[in-house]
Amino acid sequence: MADFKKIVLGLVVIFCATLFIGCSDDHEPQKALTPSEVLSSVAWETTNAKNNKGENVVLTDANVVNFVGFAYFKADGTFTMFNLDDSPKMHGDWTVSADGKTRTIVAKDNAGAILFTRVVDITVLTKDEFTYRIYPNNNDKSIYFDIVHTPTTHVEPK
Repeated sequence: MADFKKIVLGLVVIFCATLFIGCSDDHEPQKALTPSEVLSSVAWETTNAKNNKGENVVLTDANVVNFVGFAYFKADGTFTMFNLDDSPKMHGDWTVSADGKTRTIVAKDNAGAILFTRVVDITVLTKDEFTYRIYPNNNDKSIYFDIVHTPTTHVEPK
């Protein structure tokens, strides 16, 4: 009987040690990413658009087609965008507000001259989704389209 108790005690010790070792946390807690770090952490592809009623809008719709493509926001503050057929769309500089509520792009021509600046409201910015809102008429905020992007493994065209 004494041998049985020793075996049981040994198994309990091994079990407890396994639990202790298995529950230890050898990993540093992950630092929360800033909104800019989230945006530049992956390449993005436009995968959906929704109107102000929450209805899906086809990506070829005239209201959204100019916002569709692949986007590559680099940590150095530059970006490139391509149409879904890999043809160049635009490039330039970008920023995201510290609170993650707006994204600004400054599109430039090949000589570096500014073509336009666009500021959009961000409605979702996570590692799984980047959605921003556009208004066909800036004086009427009741009509809008949300442009939805998800991460892609699509390699940036050269």
